[in-house]
Amino acid sequence: MKKTETRVLLLIFTITICLLLSACTDDENFLWQGYVEGDFVYVSSPLGGQLEEVNVKKGQQVTANQTLFTLERKYEKAGVDEASENLDKSLSDLANKRKGSRPSEIASIKARLKKAKAAESLAATDYKRRADLYRSRTISEEERDTSLSTYQQATQQVNQITSELVTATLGSRSDEINAAESAVDAAKARLVQARWNYDQKEQTAPRSGLVFDTIRYKGEWVPAGNPVLSILPPENRKVKFYVPEPIVGEFRIGEELFLNYDGLNEPVKIKLTYISPKSEYTPPVIYSSQSRAKLVFMLEAYPELKDALCLKPGQPVDVSRNIKYFDHKVGIIDTVKSFFRGRNG
Repeated sequence: MKKTETRVLLLIFTITICLLLSACTDDENFLWQGYVEGDFVYVSSPLGGQLEEVNVKKGQQVTANQTLFTLERKYEKAGVDEASENLDKSLSDLANKRKGSRPSEIASIKARLKKAKAAESLAATDYKRRADLYRSRTISEEERDTSLSTYQQATQQVNQITSELVTATLGSRSDEINAAESAVDAAKARLVQARWNYDQKEQTAPRSGLVFDTIRYKGEWVPAGNPVLSILPPENRKVKFYVPEPIVGEFRIGEELFLNYDGLNEPVKIKLTYISPKSEYTPPVIYSSQSRAKLVFMLEAYPELKDALCLKPGQPVDVSRNIKYFDHKVGIIDTVKSFFRGRNG
């Protein structure tokens, strides 16, 4: 009886192995191997400096515009202060040129004008009187001419001071005002540049995602442009898989496929986004002895955002066109396991 049972078990084992080998042979046509890959976002500062603070940790989820790290920026702060003071000075100079002389200066000019007008009035009266005396031959012509000259000088003095008053109330000349306005614009530009330099020493997350790795640590000197950490956004997680050359022509961009990996209860959908135009040999990461050294093409596909969060770079996966194929393989294995559990029970 024991020999009969042993033979039956051996037969079942042989059939099971054949079924599994048959399924593995079909992998080339129905199930393709691949792995997860991530397109990382490396965050750096365009300016160098000592790393003063790292605000996030490796493995932490961050949101867009969240502060990531800060470099030492005392020099940049001093630049902002200096540029701000220069702008205030330029604005004050422009305002001074636009409004003209100060009130006290204008009051002084008005007082001089009043005095000049009084002198003009007196000179006009004196000239009129001497002109009458000259007509009656009481005074000489020379005295009349002297009186006329005095009157004319007083009139010119009034005109001169009047012009000064108009100029004082108008402000500086147009070319001086234009130069002052240009100085203000230049001061504003320097302030914008100084603030940009200051802001660049503190970097925020350009996108939401996972802090995949921290490359630099607090206290280190970070050269300009060198990344401090890397972020992996969920939408940047993709699947690379390889199909044999004879069937690559069957695939179309935008096609819906199914993805499975260890521990996944139910396969998820992925969308084909790229088909490599160049053939290659199966990469070392694919350990299928049946397909090794055969010509394959690399394809890329992206999962839906809700499923992408579960994918990890480097994780091996299986891809198929038909979700039922995954169910078929699982059914064979579950049947064998149930049989042997029953025999052991």
